[in-house]
Amino acid sequence: MFGFMQSTAPSVAYDPFHAVKMAETGDITVIDIREHAEVQASGKAKGAIHVPLAALRMKADPASPEQLPEFRNGKPVVIYCASGGRSQMAVRMLRQMGLDEVYNLGGLAHWEMAGGAITR
Repeated sequence: MFGFMQSTAPSVAYDPFHAVKMAETGDITVIDIREHAEVQASGKAKGAIHVPLAALRMKADPASPEQLPEFRNGKPVVIYCASGGRSQMAVRMLRQMGLDEVYNLGGLAHWEMAGGAITR
């Protein structure tokens, strides 16, 4: 009945504690997909790249001339938003574009609770 909520793909959740450690060593790329006002109000994860969800397809698509190098470097990409809903949609979109190692961190609060630094 609620088949649209199910996915045959493996879980794309990423452990926030692991993400903080991997980001500190530069082994992952962290992407903040929140809107500019959200980032201004609360800051962002230290080292994260801000790419608003509305611009994500253009900045991540391998066929786009505006693709960011962070989507070409071969590192796993970990995405977060305010609570995890938009980042889950973003993960699905990027996987449909052919990016395999894309994961949902959840929200900025998950990063912070795991000991991740916030920059303003």
